[in-house]
Amino acid sequence: MSGRRILNPRNVVLLIVCLMYLITYMDRVNIATSGPAMQKELGLSHKEFGFAISAFAYPYAFFQIAGGWLGDFLGARWTLVLCGAIWSAATVLIGYVEGFASLFAARVLLGFGEGAAFPTATRALAAWTPTARRGFAQGITHAFARFGNAITPPIFAALIAAYSWRAAFVIAGIASAAWVVVWWWYFRDDPREHTGMQAEDLAALPDVKPRLSGAQTPWLPLLKRIMPVTLTDFCYGWTLWVYISWMPSFFLHEYNIDLKKAAILSSAVLFAGVVGDTVGGVLSDAILRATGSLAKARVSVIVLGFVGAFVCTAPVLLTRDLFTVSLCLSGAFFFAELIVAPIWAVPMDIAPEYSGTASGFMNFGFGVAGMVSPVVFGWIIDATGRWDYPFIASLGLLLAGAVFAFFMRPGERFHAETSVAAGVARG
Repeated sequence: MSGRRILNPRNVVLLIVCLMYLITYMDRVNIATSGPAMQKELGLSHKEFGFAISAFAYPYAFFQIAGGWLGDFLGARWTLVLCGAIWSAATVLIGYVEGFASLFAARVLLGFGEGAAFPTATRALAAWTPTARRGFAQGITHAFARFGNAITPPIFAALIAAYSWRAAFVIAGIASAAWVVVWWWYFRDDPREHTGMQAEDLAALPDVKPRLSGAQTPWLPLLKRIMPVTLTDFCYGWTLWVYISWMPSFFLHEYNIDLKKAAILSSAVLFAGVVGDTVGGVLSDAILRATGSLAKARVSVIVLGFVGAFVCTAPVLLTRDLFTVSLCLSGAFFFAELIVAPIWAVPMDIAPEYSGTASGFMNFGFGVAGMVSPVVFGWIIDATGRWDYPFIASLGLLLAGAVFAFFMRPGERFHAETSVAAGVARG
């Protein structure tokens, strides 16, 4: 039964990656809970605060590609050590900001640090995770991310009440630094070099090189191949950024409740995403086992997520009942999060040898959504005074995402040599 031992290195690495997802999401969304106190002390308008939130997304989006390539070339171990040190320092620095400019700068630094995190983690999982478990691996890691979303509002509200919003950011930064040390100590780019691996563990590993070792990256062919996935991820990302950036403030201002109750309602909504992430990964893998088709396993779950989120979001525009709105938002977030596991598995399916760069291309769409979505949300609120109007844009993008998903073709593996040769022949 040793092959089923729970604490084999593959599972421990997956757990450490899960903790990274949780911590990084706590560090990027804690500003939403501390927002009212920060805005009051720093004198920020809703639009300025929206810009401060979106400052994270600019370097985050552009470092997806460079950071994903770095994870492919340098290896996941040292790439995440470097990036983790940056985002830990940035989180601490937010606790010392004095106005809009310094807050904007600290959020930019946080975006640089976290930009390479998920593509690099995907590169690590590509080498450590069997193909048949990729959906589960991506689902459980992102479930931890959404769990970070869910627990951040009450934890940060408690820290703010006990100490201050500034101290809360310092504590979060120290927690991030502790994770970096654990990652450096335990992880190895090549799982075969890990002393805890046994024969049955090695037999389950996929045939994926742990790093590129000087191989030239086929940038343009890979970009063209991943573009439909990028567009799909943009549509998903728009909705997610609305949820993680503005949910506590939405309940606080739209329903005139206190911060503690707003934080609890936000956690309830975001916790639905924890379930959605896990279910999406398990469902995708189950369809793959039943059909043997990567296209059916990934695309069908993604389309279900977009359509379900659309159906659940629409009633938010039609009622003012707090219970009904909370229930609908929870349902919408559950369906939206069904998308995450299969869409993150797609770059691993299409281009496992270049999965860092490929997932960086994909998540660039998410980052661009993060640049635009919080700012548009804040601008609409300042212009209209209505907190429900920004959800209208989400409805259109949810339908667009369902359409783009049909063009991803996860069952067709990318081969660099064939793609380059085809490009030369056409030229």
